[in-house]
Amino acid sequence: MLFTEPAFLFLFLPIVLAVYSVLRGHESRNVWLLLASIAFYATGGGQFLAPMLASIVLNYLFAVAVARAQATSPRLASAVLIATVGANLAVLAWFKYASFLVGNANGIAHLFGAPGWAVPDVALPIGISFFTFHAISYVVDVYRGAAIAQKNPVHAALYLLLFPQLIAGPIIRYREIADQLAARLVTMSGLAWGVRRFTVGLGKKILIANVVAGPADRIFALPLEQLEPGLAWLGLVCYTLQIYFDFSGYSDMAIGIAAMFGFRFPENFNHPYIARTVQEFWRRWHLSLSNWFRDYLYIPLGGNRVGPARVYGNLLVVFFLCGLWHGASWNFVVWGLIHGAFLVVERAGFASWMARRPRAIGHAYALAVAMFAWVFFRAETLPQALGYLRALAGGGSGRAPYTVGFFADRLVVVAIVAGIIGAGPWMAAAGRAALARSADGDRTGMALRVAAVASIALLLASSALFIAANAYSPFIYFRF
Repeated sequence: MLFTEPAFLFLFLPIVLAVYSVLRGHESRNVWLLLASIAFYATGGGQFLAPMLASIVLNYLFAVAVARAQATSPRLASAVLIATVGANLAVLAWFKYASFLVGNANGIAHLFGAPGWAVPDVALPIGISFFTFHAISYVVDVYRGAAIAQKNPVHAALYLLLFPQLIAGPIIRYREIADQLAARLVTMSGLAWGVRRFTVGLGKKILIANVVAGPADRIFALPLEQLEPGLAWLGLVCYTLQIYFDFSGYSDMAIGIAAMFGFRFPENFNHPYIARTVQEFWRRWHLSLSNWFRDYLYIPLGGNRVGPARVYGNLLVVFFLCGLWHGASWNFVVWGLIHGAFLVVERAGFASWMARRPRAIGHAYALAVAMFAWVFFRAETLPQALGYLRALAGGGSGRAPYTVGFFADRLVVVAIVAGIIGAGPWMAAAGRAALARSADGDRTGMALRVAAVASIALLLASSALFIAANAYSPFIYFRF
């Protein structure tokens, strides 16, 4: 079930909220949210529901076992932790990487004349990467003493299954919402804030991401010999906007829905396209993922505490795995290594040099790296990505049967302009200032309150009309 489906917007969410509002006591509300989350997952991944629930039970028991072993035998606690992490990664590897690994092994075997193996046809459970990272961070935090093992099975299951973040994050640490699972305050102001945040995310997805997705998909699907530079750049600009507004829109909706039920989720994006370095880009893009890799991989590998060569190696390892986390494809690996390589270059002194240059140069540099890497992220194969880069540089044949105007109709142009403006911090800052000013009781404050309500209502109505008129369009990060 998608957040953008009419069944979710006008049936599932209102029913869950209505029942939640009449229940009294956190435990009854938690049980209801757990049942709703199970139903939410079952609509799209029903065949994987039983394995998902079994995994939750095992991680719950493992976390309790780690906590008990820490008090008596740290060595046993380490063994249980290793078994838990290994089991979670083994499940992820089977479902997500089995076909990829066997396919690559077959390629090597064929070079030596060996017959190879049958490639397993394994269906990918929705949201397995996010679920796995949630489970690993929970058990590791219990082992480190950063979190207390949850004895209440409903609380533990709700943490892992809570439907706003179940499919595509943000990746929430257990310690960030442990207290909220036990007790949280639900207010009308919190509900109103959640509705506003959800509506903004819905508008991002429906009115910008989905609109620019059309030309991006069609241009990237063109044969390389039909790509000329103008088309290639239009496709890349559209995809650059699409992936940001698609994923940040989902994060906004997840944060907004959680707020409706009294939960406070951390922010997941902070205007990454205004970064001046790749380092800053990753301090602004998919914060929950970059922080997860920092805390559970980069720092355990030695972080910044080792010599420069080890630091550079750690960065490349982290971003190799970050790319592989996004998908079982060498394109994702190359995407991750591009970012890792530029981080190494910046660590070696380029970031300091860039800091002394005008801000516009830094913005252009970071955005160029991000867009260059997005080509590998979006292309289906490495040859297609390399051919697309050649077209961007003017190296294509230029025998295109289509013009830029064929794909960039008026609606697409409006969405691109809105996306460029919306990707910066100005609209968000203006909105916060208007909301703060609207608290005043004077005529201006009253006018701003009316305007804010009208804007949200118009955004919701416009999104609903586009949903009714357009086809099914899943979120990009659902497949990760």
